Amino acid sequence: MTTKIGCMKNFSKTQWHMNLLFCSVCNMKQASPPAQQVAEVKTRRHGLLPSTRQTNPFIWCGAILGVILSLILIITGIIILIFFLFVKPKNPVFDIPSASLNTIVLDSPFYLNADLTFLANFSNPNHKMDALFEYVNIDLYFQNRIIAAQALPPFAERRGEAKFGSIHMISSEVYLPPEISMELQKQMRNNSIMFNIRGAFRVRVSFGIGHYTYWLYGRCQIELTNPPTGVLISKICRTKK
Repeated sequence: MTTKIGCMKNFSKTQWHMNLLFCSVCNMKQASPPAQQVAEVKTRRHGLLPSTRQTNPFIWCGAILGVILSLILIITGIIILIFFLFVKPKNPVFDIPSASLNTIVLDSPFYLNADLTFLANFSNPNHKMDALFEYVNIDLYFQNRIIAAQALPPFAERRGEAKFGSIHMISSEVYLPPEISMELQKQMRNNSIMFNIRGAFRVRVSFGIGHYTYWLYGRCQIELTNPPTGVLISKICRTKK
């Protein structure tokens, strides 16, 4: 009887150990993710991580070319900045020191005949750069109506130099609208005639072996008395790019 009870105790202990082992295996199975989930996680990781493919040589060439162009632009900007700080370039100046109105006649009375002479002053205020006037054109206006035009041959100016030239403007049978003709007659009665002189100049400025070209525009408003002693009363001149 004692032997049978001892066997039953041993059997109970063995069964208890088996149950414990079975529960441990079940817990491990529940704790471990399914194979499908593991495969999905691996797929996501492979999708997020960058591939180890080599960079296209054209991309490298483009990047190197961009760096070179950036360096060229930076160096060019520094050179231009140093140039302007050192040289301090100034624009040539167009001015009219004197003028005379020789003749002004209205025919019919809407056709203008006029004879105007003025002294033009072209000066180069730069002390380190020479200037070349490659193109010079001057127009004479009354109100906003062009009545004469004159083109001058190219000429050069040394640094700090000024050149004077007598310019003769002739208007022959130039038609004026009625309102402009009436304004001219009014100014003639008041012995004060206003003209506008506009100049367009293409200037080439040289500094050592370098040079650059740009356009200048001169504007002068002059007031003269009636002929035959039509003298300059006042003027306003400015020159700008």
